[in-house]
Amino acid sequence: MSTVLGGELPVNVINKTLYVPVLTGCNNKGEVSLEEAIQTALCEARTVFVAGHEGSGKTTTLEMLFMNGIKGQQLQKFTHVFYFRGGDLNSLEDPISFKAFLQKGRRLPQTGPITNSEEVLFIFDDLDKCAHNLNPSVHLCSDQDQPTTVSCLVTSLLCGSLTPGASILATTKTTPTLDFVTRVRLDLLGFLKPQRDAFFRKFFTDPVTAKNALQHFETTLGFYDVSKSPRFCWTVCSIYSCLLDSGAKLPDTLTQLFVHILSHLMEKTPHKKDAMQNTVIALGNLASDCAIGSQVNFQRDKLVAFGLLSDLLLHEFVHADGEPGNAVYSWHSQLMQEFILAVSFFVDPTSETVESFVEKHKRHTTFLDVFMAGLCEQGNRTSLEEFLGSLNQEKILDFKNGLMKRCEKTLRGFNKEDHCRCFHLLYQLQSENVVKEVITPSARLGLSYGDLRLVDYVALNFVAMQLGEMEQLNLYRTSCLTEEMAEILAPTIAVSRELILKQCSFENGAVTHLASALHKGITEGLDLSYSCLNNEQFQSLCTGLSNCKLQSLDLSSCELTETSCEHLVPALSSNTSQLTVLSLFGNDIGDQGLKSLCEALRSPHNKVQELQLHLCRLTAASMKHLSTVLSSGHSKLLKVNLSRNEVGDTGVQALAKGLQHPLCKLQSLSLSDCELTEACCPALMEALMSKYCPLREMDLAVNEFGQEGALMLCNALKTPGCLIEKLGLVRCDLTEVVFVELAALLKRGSPPLKCLSVGLNKVGDQGVHHLWGALKHPSCVLEELDVEMTDLTDACVEDMCAAIKSSKTLKKLEVHNNSITNVSVPALIKVMQDSPNMEEMNWS
Repeated sequence: MSTVLGGELPVNVINKTLYVPVLTGCNNKGEVSLEEAIQTALCEARTVFVAGHEGSGKTTTLEMLFMNGIKGQQLQKFTHVFYFRGGDLNSLEDPISFKAFLQKGRRLPQTGPITNSEEVLFIFDDLDKCAHNLNPSVHLCSDQDQPTTVSCLVTSLLCGSLTPGASILATTKTTPTLDFVTRVRLDLLGFLKPQRDAFFRKFFTDPVTAKNALQHFETTLGFYDVSKSPRFCWTVCSIYSCLLDSGAKLPDTLTQLFVHILSHLMEKTPHKKDAMQNTVIALGNLASDCAIGSQVNFQRDKLVAFGLLSDLLLHEFVHADGEPGNAVYSWHSQLMQEFILAVSFFVDPTSETVESFVEKHKRHTTFLDVFMAGLCEQGNRTSLEEFLGSLNQEKILDFKNGLMKRCEKTLRGFNKEDHCRCFHLLYQLQSENVVKEVITPSARLGLSYGDLRLVDYVALNFVAMQLGEMEQLNLYRTSCLTEEMAEILAPTIAVSRELILKQCSFENGAVTHLASALHKGITEGLDLSYSCLNNEQFQSLCTGLSNCKLQSLDLSSCELTETSCEHLVPALSSNTSQLTVLSLFGNDIGDQGLKSLCEALRSPHNKVQELQLHLCRLTAASMKHLSTVLSSGHSKLLKVNLSRNEVGDTGVQALAKGLQHPLCKLQSLSLSDCELTEACCPALMEALMSKYCPLREMDLAVNEFGQEGALMLCNALKTPGCLIEKLGLVRCDLTEVVFVELAALLKRGSPPLKCLSVGLNKVGDQGVHHLWGALKHPSCVLEELDVEMTDLTDACVEDMCAAIKSSKTLKKLEVHNNSITNVSVPALIKVMQDSPNMEEMNWS
């Protein structure tokens, strides 16, 4: 008999042409039909076990194989096939002969006795429902004429001692403890999207209805693992059909679906409200007992104990295997088991508290609190209350208040799995007001939600939609953002001010959804650094950049090439582009790539102000193009980082021309580790002395200027009107003579140097002594000083402390990695305490 939860009988599924092959994973072939996998496995191994949840299509597949075997279309290698159901074995009485045992099973039509056991196949469907002890250590038999126990006989068949060479095909919910059996295991994948599409088209004869029903299923339920179950698909289609016939709205959540299912089942049975309540409470008690006892299968005595044996509704929820006296029972649906448990709690007038009820079941259930959350919303439970009367309002309010407190506390923490659980509860509740009340400013929604399940992203998207806007969506280290995930998250991306996709990889279709969301949304910052983007994906991304609100884009180390830069040009040149910060650090774009970028940077529509190009395989050849950009009059560039490129002296000479142009706006330039020497210093000197040079920050660290080159730079800085406030000369082969000149600059107060980095120049106490003297000067405005690894000793500490005390502006001092010992620590601590301006000193 077919039921909404139990599904159609396998033979009816086949006869009504509703059969769609389920899938299993195959090492060599990937995803293949279970029929094909079984037949292949039986050619390679004697014993094959198929493992899959209740309703995953195991029995229907075996039925199809068996029926095709009768027609001679499958299982042709076997002359004899015997089919047993695990639950039916419980009805057999001991002792039993092998011949009598065979008479109890179904069989293919045979032409004679068994002559070759290698041509025999034994099928055991739902072997886990067999209550007999399958243990070879107890006893094995090899004599087919000797009656024995069912336990011994079945175990001997599995071990091969009774019919050596015969094949075994068994299905179970999970693989039982049968380590003594050498077997091939096939794990069911069930229905993926193509199979669900085929099933819906078979179930609904009208193509439009089938398409609309499937679309609704995929967007509201298709992301749950249970959606792969053929039986669940049957259940959903059955309920959808009833709702569509009555013109009712289809359910949007799992809770709403099961409310419709339970209402439908109760409507079929003429019970009064009090009788229906008693049935639900009894079913809830059974569900609780099975959950806490981890019992998938149970016996008749359970039904007697809970007063359910004669209940007219029982068969709708529970399936019986075997003859009535020896039947093994199981729930049609674990989800319905947990839903009934949730409903029964709100129906049962007993005094058990919400806290004790949830605590008692939390380690034994998966969806219980999810269903309880969904039932808290009045609109979700209206149809149920028509049959059960009003649910207990006190319990509902108690659970809802507890849920809100739990979510508010959890979302202040750092565990993304706990965050997701709260999102699922809020999703089932479907209340915008509750979401906004629970998610306070202290909620840490900037936590990385990378590598979550599709179903988690659905719940997260719901929360984001109720909030209307998010400061940040962080998907850091998502190993593969699929097209499905990106499609689900697209609305969330669109309402997020900042999007972090650092160290991620993507399916091609995912980037298309990302680009579309950026185009439609309010996202201002996007971090894609260290992510893998192929040429096709990057081109797709660029289509969304030309007309969006994005202001900052980090593409550091994304394996971009000169071709990628060509894709960027239209986006950067668009009159609707808002991009002001662009980082291409660590990409091999080369000179040709920068040449393409310069084309966009010269556009009057371009708005880029900060450009990070360090470690981009650039040389002097492309510097003339960048220099042309600086002097174009259209460039908005204020900050450029060219560090760790082979710019060389020739490249700096080309840049220097652009820095002197009246239309140049550049304020910050980094040429750290660019293979520069004293030879480029005259050009730099000329640029810095120009009245048009707008530079305020210059980092020249890790270059070989030597004393003469550095002195030229110092002379240039003395030029009236020079604007340099921040100067980096770390590891530039500076000498004490250069430190004397730097000290003189600080004492002049012009240029207004506020930050000076001269670490890794081995000048010792004597060289740095000049800087301590400059700090005491009233015209010195220095706020940050870095003298790391300059060979300082304890001997300099007295001068250092005196300088710190005298300075009115110094806030930060870096003296780490020098030879200052613990002897000086008390003096350094005291000077920090006595100097109100000082914020940080590092002497480690």
